Amino acid sequence: MPHHNNKNLYTTMRRTFTAVLLSLIVTMTWAQGYRTITDISYTEKTDDYARERLKLDIYYPETKTGCPVIVWFHGGGIEAGNKEIPEQLKEKGYVVVGANYRLLPKVTIDKTLDDAAEAVAWVFRHASEYGGDPKKIVVTGHSAGGYLGMLLCLNKAWLARYKVDADDVMLYAPFSGQAVTHYNVRKMQGLSPLKVTIDEYAPIYWVRPDCPPFVLICGDREQELFGRYDENQYLARMMKLVGHKQTYLYEIGGHDHGAMVGPSFHILEAHIKKAVE
Repeated sequence: MPHHNNKNLYTTMRRTFTAVLLSLIVTMTWAQGYRTITDISYTEKTDDYARERLKLDIYYPETKTGCPVIVWFHGGGIEAGNKEIPEQLKEKGYVVVGANYRLLPKVTIDKTLDDAAEAVAWVFRHASEYGGDPKKIVVTGHSAGGYLGMLLCLNKAWLARYKVDADDVMLYAPFSGQAVTHYNVRKMQGLSPLKVTIDEYAPIYWVRPDCPPFVLICGDREQELFGRYDENQYLARMMKLVGHKQTYLYEIGGHDHGAMVGPSFHILEAHIKKAVE
């Protein structure tokens, strides 16, 4: 009798193990639709900080080609933050690139902007290796990341350094980017966050009529950081006045600078869909 009970127990355990194993195989097969590769160096710079910092992560579908490619620059006031792949962009048929850049005040804003340009240039060269279409590249990001994307769009000199035409980007869609000179750039100049300046580091300084679609998304004007919506509204007005036909401005009511990020992805995706049609 004890031998019989052991046999039944063995049979039950074997069936349970088999069921768990099959479940794991199914889960792994489903998860294998997308893959993430982390910490790819995108720079040719050789200083220690650049070699440590200038890396990117790529999330891509393993069996698709010709996908839109979204370059996402993180926020953090240009002084903090790390590369990320936003959850809202996963399993949507996109190649998503989360890129780091060097931070203030350890470097100047010129070096940060050069890093952002180098990252986008790397994506142009390598997108097709991950199923992406280099003709469908989108540059976006939140706050500081949005600000960097704005400057890459409007001041073509940054990407031109890497033999990339800023107008070859399909779409720019900054989330709550700063249109005047960034407040932490001004801090390095000895100015307070509310001492507003417009110089070569202000996206609005570079308004032009001939750039790709330009989608400006902000939170509630009464809740945003340092008048961020109002800056974007002014930028949108100036873009239209110089003759740009595809500047779009959105205000997400009831959402502050951080909370506006989630709903913004819906707007981003709508414009990507429109651009690829």
